[in-house]
Amino acid sequence: MRILVIAAALLALAMPATAQMGGGGRHRGMSKDAPAAPDKAALQKKREAEARAAKAAMDKVPEPKEKYDPWKIER
Repeated sequence: MRILVIAAALLALAMPATAQMGGGGRHRGMSKDAPAAPDKAALQKKREAEARAAKAAMDKVPEPKEKYDPWKIER
């Protein structure tokens, strides 16, 4: 009886770790019907376009007139 309880406890502790590691089975994202990986050049162009858009958005943010002082209230 004691061995059965110990085995059940070890199994209960091992199950969450197995679930996190994928269980050793076939990976879900790697099926035969999955579409091909996107072209690296197209991916690079998309990332550069996103970077340009982010830079343009940051350039629209106005610069503060005075420097921020977090201790202003305490002085």
